[in-house]
Amino acid sequence: MPIWLLVVLLGIVEGLTEYLPVSSTGHLILATELLGFRASDWEAFNVAIQPGAILAIVVLYWRTFRDVITGLFRREPAAWRFTRNVVVACVPAIILALLLGDHIEALLGNAVVVAWALVIGGVAIFIVERLVRPRECNGVQNLTLRQAVTIGVIQCLAMVPGVSRSGATILGAMSIGVDRKTAAEFSFFLAMPTLSGATAYFLLKHHDRVPPDMVGNIALGAFVSFIVALVVVKAFVATISRFGFTPFAWYRIMAGAAALVWLGAR
Repeated sequence: MPIWLLVVLLGIVEGLTEYLPVSSTGHLILATELLGFRASDWEAFNVAIQPGAILAIVVLYWRTFRDVITGLFRREPAAWRFTRNVVVACVPAIILALLLGDHIEALLGNAVVVAWALVIGGVAIFIVERLVRPRECNGVQNLTLRQAVTIGVIQCLAMVPGVSRSGATILGAMSIGVDRKTAAEFSFFLAMPTLSGATAYFLLKHHDRVPPDMVGNIALGAFVSFIVALVVVKAFVATISRFGFTPFAWYRIMAGAAALVWLGAR
């Protein structure tokens, strides 16, 4: 397979899965292995194309960010609460990444861990959807400080590849009473500092893994993920508003089970 085609396919996978509760990292690892390449060789690429998906949120929610920024200058309470909630929810992941970074990176090429995490995460979605009855929060700015911190702690589970950062934050939010739409949007907004920090940290630490000839491929992969994420995020919000997260639970379980069978038969 030509390298440019692999780059495009991985960009599509990143854009499709970054904001869905199905684990983008897990899918990138499985996709790389399935296409005949070693996941460890593409680890830096998979991290480096994340800014494309991040930019999609900036474009889609630019009015929200504009209102928050202008609200901060005007000292509006809602803008300050929005900013506080996003910032404090990032702190647990930052602390854990600094303490356990090397151990976390060791899991990034383990396709078996990804497959099991997909299955277990799917079961978790079923449980939360069946047992929890969230209340309307009407926006990230209305989350309490305690809720924001709790969601940030739960997000740390996503450091295991296959768990899904968006899945952990959304289910964590719903489990403490946050409605689906607010949970999903908080996950989007939380992705910006979390993914940006993780990408910058990884590339600064492992800049030797990004040779000059890979820069063009990273730019292409990031662009593809940006375009795909623009479409996926809108469709995702519409889907969960109508059907909830159950379809993603079924997908995770089937994908994880199929991956375990394939990995065992290789």
